[in-house]
Amino acid sequence: MPGIASPTVSSKQTTGMGKTLLLPFILVTSLFFFWGFIHNIDPILLAHLRKTFRLNVVQSSFVDFAVFIAYFVMALPAGYIMRKYGYKAGIILGLLLFAGGCFLFLPAASTRTYAFFLGALFIIASGLTFLETAANPYATVLGPPESATQRLNLAQSFNGLATVVAPLIGGHLILSGKNHTDEELAAMSATVREAYFQSEADSVKMPYLILGLILLLVAVVFVFVKMPDTKEDNDGASKNFLHAFRYKHLTGAVIAQFFYVGAQVCVTSFFILVVTKAAGIDEKAAAKYLGYGYGVAFMAGRFIGTFIMRYIQPQKLLTLYAIINILLSVVVMFAEGMIIVYALIGIGFFMSIMFPTIFSLGIFKLGNDTKLGSSLIIMSIVGGAALPFLLGAISDATGNIQYGYLAPLLCFVVVCWYGWKGYKVKQVGS
Repeated sequence: MPGIASPTVSSKQTTGMGKTLLLPFILVTSLFFFWGFIHNIDPILLAHLRKTFRLNVVQSSFVDFAVFIAYFVMALPAGYIMRKYGYKAGIILGLLLFAGGCFLFLPAASTRTYAFFLGALFIIASGLTFLETAANPYATVLGPPESATQRLNLAQSFNGLATVVAPLIGGHLILSGKNHTDEELAAMSATVREAYFQSEADSVKMPYLILGLILLLVAVVFVFVKMPDTKEDNDGASKNFLHAFRYKHLTGAVIAQFFYVGAQVCVTSFFILVVTKAAGIDEKAAAKYLGYGYGVAFMAGRFIGTFIMRYIQPQKLLTLYAIINILLSVVVMFAEGMIIVYALIGIGFFMSIMFPTIFSLGIFKLGNDTKLGSSLIIMSIVGGAALPFLLGAISDATGNIQYGYLAPLLCFVVVCWYGWKGYKVKQVGS
């Protein structure tokens, strides 16, 4: 995690989960669901804001930019605050930022200001940076060391659950199903047109208000629940982040993760847009395909891929899955109708193992630089801010949203390279 050593719990607390650790573990696990929920409601929000503000594809990609640039900007401050004040303080601050960003959606909707929405999203993502920095290592120490991996996988499964739930709830509460053409809007009176746009903007108020209140409640619980003591592990690691780049497989992992996250954001965020335009499905039905189709495929792929790795080396499976997604991206670019929907769902399945596989290959045999290497890989998720612009630029230049999927195709080529060759452990000069 960015700038933080993995904590250890006192020996008294590692004898078993027990009642002492069960409630803290449940609370920490809830964080995985919350950040998964907000990330997977973003495609709904992107489609909604695009309609409300009549945005082109590039303009709508600022939604992803506002979210993912926050990770890059806030990762080191989050690390500093948690080193100084501890994980519990970092989690509480993250929840407060998360909730505050949700509450800002109310004035953003009332004023119908796109920049206001983007600012609120940046604050939400700043909170997520704190939560993701703390929750992963914290989940591993809330119980016996020998079962740490199982606990982390259990916690991460709730992130996958959010992939299914968020689009369904967001699609029901936020999307109206009303899509007017420019000609229809021009034919409306100014009063009717204004009422339509304001109604669309206001639909985000209730879900984000409820989410903000829930997050505040969780923050209050964290304040009063006694959390296990943690301490940093001073292992003599280098404090110069450039030092870690002497490992070529880490450098490759940072590059591959940058492009993988960019691909995932492109595919997920523009799912509804490409499905409605290219497959002729209305936005509410598209949201259901995003949840029941893409979301379930992504969650199932994570479990199935983990099982397959018992028999196939992770790097080989990563390469195979990347090749399949390159081919599926071609299908999305040139196919018609429901085949596009099925191809996107397939991409979700084969993307599922990529983030954790790249991560684990990248920190392999880093020794004292493992934590620093982990920080660099986490920070590389800023790719989610950059690649949607490429997709948007291609789409707007060609007038075809499908051609924009050349962007994730190129990303999967980079992932394929890493699984084929880039993962090999080698130091510069060796």
